[in-house]
Amino acid sequence: MKASKITVALVGNPNSGKTTIFNNLTGARQHVGNYPGVTVEKKEGFLRFQNRDLVIIDLPGIYGFTAYSLDEVVSRNFIVEEKPDVIIDIIDGTNLERNLYLAVQLIEMGRPLVLALNMIDMVEAKGEIIDDALLAERLDVAVVRTVGSRRRGMEPLVAAAVSRAESQRPVSFKLNYGAPLEAGLAKLVDLLSGARRELKFPTRWLALKLLENDRDIQEKIGALEGGAAILEAAHQVRGEIQDKLGEEPELIIANQRFGFVGSLCREIVTVNKRQVSSPSERIDSILTHRLLGLPIFLGLMWLVFNLVFSLGAYPQEWIEQGVGLLGHWIGVYLPEGDLQSLVVDGVIGGVGSVLVFLPNIVLLFLGIALLEDTGYMARAAFIMDRIMHKVGLHGKSFIPLLLGFGCSVPAVMGTRTLENPQDRLLTILVAPLMSCSARLPVYTLLIAAFFSESLAGNVLFAIYMIGIVLAIVMARVFRSIFFPGSTEPFVMELPAYRLPSLRGILIHMWERSRLYLLKAGTIILAVSIIIWFLCNYPSNVNYTKDYQQLVEKQEQVFITGVQQEISGPLKISEPEKDPRLGPIISRLMAIEEEYDLKREGVSGEREKLNALTSAQQMKKDELVKANPQFYPYAVKYIQFKNHRDEVVDHLEKEQKREKLAQSYAGVIGKTIEPFIAPLGFDWKVGVGLVAAFTAKEVLVSTMATIYAVGEETGLKEALIADSTFTPLSAFALMIFVLIYSPCLATLAVIKRETNSWKWPLFSSAYTTVLAWLMALLVFQGGRMLGL
Repeated sequence: MKASKITVALVGNPNSGKTTIFNNLTGARQHVGNYPGVTVEKKEGFLRFQNRDLVIIDLPGIYGFTAYSLDEVVSRNFIVEEKPDVIIDIIDGTNLERNLYLAVQLIEMGRPLVLALNMIDMVEAKGEIIDDALLAERLDVAVVRTVGSRRRGMEPLVAAAVSRAESQRPVSFKLNYGAPLEAGLAKLVDLLSGARRELKFPTRWLALKLLENDRDIQEKIGALEGGAAILEAAHQVRGEIQDKLGEEPELIIANQRFGFVGSLCREIVTVNKRQVSSPSERIDSILTHRLLGLPIFLGLMWLVFNLVFSLGAYPQEWIEQGVGLLGHWIGVYLPEGDLQSLVVDGVIGGVGSVLVFLPNIVLLFLGIALLEDTGYMARAAFIMDRIMHKVGLHGKSFIPLLLGFGCSVPAVMGTRTLENPQDRLLTILVAPLMSCSARLPVYTLLIAAFFSESLAGNVLFAIYMIGIVLAIVMARVFRSIFFPGSTEPFVMELPAYRLPSLRGILIHMWERSRLYLLKAGTIILAVSIIIWFLCNYPSNVNYTKDYQQLVEKQEQVFITGVQQEISGPLKISEPEKDPRLGPIISRLMAIEEEYDLKREGVSGEREKLNALTSAQQMKKDELVKANPQFYPYAVKYIQFKNHRDEVVDHLEKEQKREKLAQSYAGVIGKTIEPFIAPLGFDWKVGVGLVAAFTAKEVLVSTMATIYAVGEETGLKEALIADSTFTPLSAFALMIFVLIYSPCLATLAVIKRETNSWKWPLFSSAYTTVLAWLMALLVFQGGRMLGL
């Protein structure tokens, strides 16, 4: 009988192409979450194949089931407890021996298995031939040749998996570990016959784990009734084997597996031609060069950050205009009052100000995805190993730290690949100093407002480099104080270079962008509404001036001036509607607006500015020649109008400042202000920093709400107009945002990873103190230097 729903687990070594095949099979039909009780990422996808629904689970990349890392425990527990209908083991054909070691352990777990012999095109390019038929015969499993990056072999792979799931035929292969071990295994198998039913693990596999001294399995058996006797028997058997063979059973088992895999590879692999060096080796001779490797890495990172800023500027502007138009449209149709203010200033102004930076986020993840999928990221870890060891970090720590450029949450989760608990905890403490994508909107806003386009990419690169340097310094400090001792040697497999899959990159970008949008629709929306409330209440404010009366007075001054100097002499009632004067006023205002708009684009370029001024004057001269009688009156009218608008705008801003200062947000900000004033920040920034504790990009939406950014004035312009801000204080703010407390989600993950509140609280405290000291150094040091 054919099952209508089949569960398929994808397993494989890191860099074997497992994620590419997962993306090929599932496309956009994916769900990313965590396994229950742990922070290991769980990817689940769906596929319809031959009238069957397939649920495809992408398990973490592992090298074995020795339970040295959380990934290995999660993967093996899923295979045994969830009992997927079939397992697909993705084998990197270019590193066959290392990958088959995992395949042998999977067969020993007793689950239906299919081997995907991946990257077969690269194997052929090396001049090697793999006899997949002989491999299938020797291991008694189905073997399918695939090229994940080109989507080759996907349908035969799924067909083989479905066939294997439905047959449920037991595998006949069993690795013989030699007479002494086999005798010991037989004793333990008899003792474990009862425990097998409770633990669900295969009996022979449990016996092997006991001989390998697997702590996780020992704890599970020890918790059972009669488990202590089993553990004691296992201890005796291990001792007998060691006395007889002179080696630990764990080493003997590993050697037997490697010996079998080595002889199997010699049987099935034929070398057709001798290649002096592979393309990957030739590329590595440059990219991992002892002297050139680090400058090349830094250059690539500099290029990524400059592209993020320069290419992202165009779609960013389009989104900003769209958000402004939406705010204007809703403002027209909603009556004035709290509801209009909430929707336009709170929701659209807050969330929209963060959505504007989505293109920058997408481009950043594009750059990271390209570096990861080509295989360069592993080289980056190798290049940085010398530096990492000097400061007390493990070379493998660089991968979680690189993940921190995307988000601190997976960076902290990524430390589970480190076997040493001290290395893992040390990496967790410094990972939040990597500048995550949530901080990017803050940098982009402040850089665009206070630094020229030619400096923008360099400033952004400097911020990221400061984070890396601080992580290195703090790692050295923490290693000396909390974790004295030497670090373990760096051992990591360097995958072959390969062209990234466009589909894989697009899915990677979409997943991360979706999470960013989801955050904008939940956390940022909620915080924006809260900040709007804090900024607008209490509503009964005692102003120092009667602003309404002052606005009316200014309006009366305008009307009187127009009446006396324009309407009276020309004997007209409304200048702008007069058929003779009105068109001249409109044309003159259009010339002024066009000049102001173009002047922004050429600021600092003297020759272009002079040419623009000359062109404006020529248009005015033409207008004078055509209308010599009415032109002076049009100029006078515009002067009256501009003066009125400037005074009224100043009064409205002054009133808003007073209202904000007396609001709940103002009270909070004024309380914080004495602590942040030495850093060049005022109370408005203080409110933003408190709100951004939930998520760093919330600082932008909070500032947008506080400045009541409307459809005519963007947040960038509002910050430029604020005399509190200078390029120096803006840079100090970027430094503070880079360093201070990790967001709530990161702190929650640190708690779950360390199983203690001590480390997340310490992480929040030390980063905030460090941020204050660094921002103080930047701002006060800059002032002393006259910046």
